[in-house]
Amino acid sequence: MTIKISTTEEVDLTLHLPRILCLHGGGTNARIFHMQCRGLERALKSTFRLVYAEAPFPAQPGSDVTSVYKDHGPFKAWLRCTAADPERSAQDITEQINLSIAKAMYSDNLRGATGEWVALLGFSQGAKVAASILYAQQTLQQQLGENAAIWPHFRFAVLMAGRGPLVWMLPNMSNSPTSIPMGLVDASCPSMMSSEPELPKDREHMLRIPTLHVHGLRDPGLALHRRLYHGYCRQDSASLVEWEGEHRVPIKSKDVRAVVDQIYTWARELKSIK
Repeated sequence: MTIKISTTEEVDLTLHLPRILCLHGGGTNARIFHMQCRGLERALKSTFRLVYAEAPFPAQPGSDVTSVYKDHGPFKAWLRCTAADPERSAQDITEQINLSIAKAMYSDNLRGATGEWVALLGFSQGAKVAASILYAQQTLQQQLGENAAIWPHFRFAVLMAGRGPLVWMLPNMSNSPTSIPMGLVDASCPSMMSSEPELPKDREHMLRIPTLHVHGLRDPGLALHRRLYHGYCRQDSASLVEWEGEHRVPIKSKDVRAVVDQIYTWARELKSIK
């Protein structure tokens, strides 16, 4: 929310608000995601500041993107989308993702924002990365203790049209691919892989940090999104919003309201807002 107080000066009233870091889908970019999230941002603007990170790698946009946003490139991705994409090491991919996120956060600090970073919000490939970041945070908390000074310390994530498997974001903690936790994949694996790893019975692969899942009931990938919800997230710390839509961000008022209500529910429960 910005108030114009003269012809040359504006006051941004969101600078002090808790911040949500937003991760766009593969084959789009931060500017497009900002436009796609206009309904959510409008509904949240009195309580949260949404900040949009730009993925590090060039990508080909899908037909659903070019039909509306063909003039809004360059298009980016967080991970390799398919096996045809240039090969990169897991180390390089995770470093570049972390750099992109740090850049978005630092840039927002330079704008004068001071609010706590409380949540992630991701769509499609961005949701996969958001969930994977939470898992890395959870792993570090297990290794270093719940009260360890891990920054940023996200309290929950909104995962819109996200699919598994989770990506192992801590390659420095793995001596070989076989040391990656069972159920997760190396960051160099294409995100649109046709098969997913077998899930272990010990539940060590599951997210305990709260997640809100948003599923379009006409999305062709719905079964995969449900697998992320049921297979990778503890049901006592996950909630679900289903809406009558395709593979996109909700924009109709009733659909936006359903998502926003659940965001507020988690935020209040986790004391992200009063």
